[in-house]
Amino acid sequence: MDFKDILNIMIEKDASDVFIRAGIPLKGRVRTEVETVKEGELSEKEVERIISELADSYNKEILQKNRNCEFCIQRGQRWRFRVGIFYQRDELSVVIRKIDLNIVTFEQLNLPAKVLEGFCRQRRGLILLTGITGSGKSTAIASMLEFINQNLGRHILTVEEPVEFTFRDKKSIFNQRELGKDVFSYEDALKQFTIHSPDVIYIGNIRDRQTCYAALTAAETGALVFSSTHTVNASSTIERIVNFFSPQQHHFIFSQLSSLLKGVVSLRLLPRLDARGLIPAYEVLTLSPTVSSLIRENKLWEIPRYIASGQIYGMKSFNQCLIELVEAKVISMQVALEYSDKKEELQLQSRRKDIL
Repeated sequence: MDFKDILNIMIEKDASDVFIRAGIPLKGRVRTEVETVKEGELSEKEVERIISELADSYNKEILQKNRNCEFCIQRGQRWRFRVGIFYQRDELSVVIRKIDLNIVTFEQLNLPAKVLEGFCRQRRGLILLTGITGSGKSTAIASMLEFINQNLGRHILTVEEPVEFTFRDKKSIFNQRELGKDVFSYEDALKQFTIHSPDVIYIGNIRDRQTCYAALTAAETGALVFSSTHTVNASSTIERIVNFFSPQQHHFIFSQLSSLLKGVVSLRLLPRLDARGLIPAYEVLTLSPTVSSLIRENKLWEIPRYIASGQIYGMKSFNQCLIELVEAKVISMQVALEYSDKKEELQLQSRRKDIL
């Protein structure tokens, strides 16, 4: 088995990820579950050969130096694959993620088109897509950037590790920088933004104080900044951002976020009932006057209540989204309860609507 066989299996089985390690069969994530996608244990030599075929000399050097490396490879015009190679128990393992380069619309992704279009038309501020790994954050951001590309004349600058989606210039112009190749750190890239005249900035992931500070600074100086965090809802996202900083700075960061944070979209991918595949459930926070005040005053515990009652501002809670999906018979009630943070509240809402 070579790496081309593995990529073909991913496409054929519709696996979002595959897991490669000596001593076990090839495993893949199909929908939400990990299963065997090719029988027969992989040998150490097979794994080493696959890695040798996947990684170029630069990434092999990074692997030896850092004991891990990440990069992307492209296959034709449709597919791109994100590759992570690392050591575990002094043996090599590989995880490959499949990326569909056919960027689809908000409606096709079952995301709130009117709200996301409003976010894309903002001239400055911070838009965050949140969720666990594999929840569709990158796909949603790619759709938002492509909407801007098709409808607005903007300079869009991205900094990623590695570059996942690639874009063709339409009404906008793209410059995409990859960490380790085009620039050495998020911090370095963000320091250089002021001389590159971007209208829109995409930062692959906010994972530390330096990146977070630079993103807030870029938004404050006049750019529209998109990024992602590995948080599960809007309140925890704001809390994560603030906690990157020392307690002495919290008041200032809350004040910044109360004006700069234009929206948070939290995503969870759920197995469908009506067809094969997954569908996103989402929570949307927008910066209404009340939400702005709650952030500024550090009353984050009150935000979920205002999300649930903020439909006029385009807000929606996870439970409201889950109920809609159950009513439309897109997901089962069992799945809705499994993915809900507030199961008792969801059960109560479903009884009121007589859908249990």
